[in-house]
Amino acid sequence: MKGVPHYTKDGTMFKGKTHKMKDGTLHTGATHTKASKTLVHFKDLPKGLQKKLLVKHLQAKAKMKKGGKA
Repeated sequence: MKGVPHYTKDGTMFKGKTHKMKDGTLHTGATHTKASKTLVHFKDLPKGLQKKLLVKHLQAKAKMKKGGKA
């Protein structure tokens, strides 16, 4: 889905080029290589990882609000 953040299965947000496989899955890189990784939407990450990422995001947001760097 264009315009929606994509993540590797370890929860790292991916902003680079992507390609879609015949089975419909999205992978890193403009073309498929051995290094290509499967990408998923936030909702498809494990619930525990979603919670961890949300807490990290909220902490960074609070720090920025206080004048610090994220």
